[in-house]
Amino acid sequence: MDLQKRRKLARTAVARLGRFLKGKTFLGHKSAYGPFEVLISTIISQRTRDENTDIASSKLFAKYPTAGAIANAKEGDIAKLIHAAGFYNQKAKEIREVCKILVEEYAGVVPNSREALEALPGVGPKTAGCVLVYGFGIPAIPVDTHVFRISRWLGLSNAKTPEKTEKELEMVFQRKDWILVNEYFVRLGQTVCRPVGPRCKVCPLNGVCPTGKKVRV
Repeated sequence: MDLQKRRKLARTAVARLGRFLKGKTFLGHKSAYGPFEVLISTIISQRTRDENTDIASSKLFAKYPTAGAIANAKEGDIAKLIHAAGFYNQKAKEIREVCKILVEEYAGVVPNSREALEALPGVGPKTAGCVLVYGFGIPAIPVDTHVFRISRWLGLSNAKTPEKTEKELEMVFQRKDWILVNEYFVRLGQTVCRPVGPRCKVCPLNGVCPTGKKVRV
């Protein structure tokens, strides 16, 4: 599919998903959190189910609500609080290191540049993008497993890595829509366009998705 066709499909996808998911999205909810909570909870969320991320994050912030508090906490105590999340020992170490850097270099405030965010321990392009979008409202396209899979199924990207997929999607989607892509694709991927047993028959993109046209289940 050439670039112009992909751009047209991207516009159609945003419009249809906006109508389909109206009132069911969590973008506004996530945006209610500050950049610090978004940063730490996104680190916790890596390779972890959403419900376990919520449990772990809530326990952590209830006891240690600031970067300074976490920086002064013991790694073992942090690990116990985020035990519901996988790889909690490694994440506890990264979270504490991140908070120490925030305190020492940024007066406890999360930076709003991708370069500064990706320089933090445990923070890659996807986590940095989530902080920009959900913490600051800055346009970006965080590519998680849902965005990576759905963009390939739609034919919007053929890239083999999340980093390259992000670059391709930036060319395909209008900048004003970047902030919506992760939100829309994640929700679609959780409820309809599932990795196993996709519900193509009820998908709002069925008529324009090459995969959906073939499957129609």
